[in-house]
Amino acid sequence: MKRFHVHIHVDDLAKSIAFYSRLFAAEPARVEADYAKWMLDDPRVNFAISTRGNQPGLDHLGFQVDDTAELAQLKAQAESADMALLDEGATSCCYARSEKHWITDPQGIAWENFHTLDDIPVFNEPGKATAEGACCAPPPAREKASSACCAPGQC
Repeated sequence: MKRFHVHIHVDDLAKSIAFYSRLFAAEPARVEADYAKWMLDDPRVNFAISTRGNQPGLDHLGFQVDDTAELAQLKAQAESADMALLDEGATSCCYARSEKHWITDPQGIAWENFHTLDDIPVFNEPGKATAEGACCAPPPAREKASSACCAPGQC
């Protein structure tokens, strides 16, 4: 079953955690020094915030799926949208190891479709950066290859 995914960059993590915890009437499922995530069931949403962006606001949208068959179906649908698709395959990002691909809509909004395989203790694993030079970022951010996503030496 799919879970809608929203990732937002924030300036003040503690203030944002307090706000969204009240808004959702739920505490985050995971909190790190630079990241928080709520896994809501009604509606089914994976809502994440982090301080790793260039500016506050929407970073990307997407779908988290429960198995590789659903991910393959989303990939086929994304390919049929006639936009460039970035297939990362197995990667590490946002304190998780996942299989994922990205597509960007005509307005420039990045969409991430992924299947989470395991939790990891770090935002990303050293040496697991993408070929574009940036990690854990949707395609438009990778094109800029800024260091906003990862701390120095992590990518």
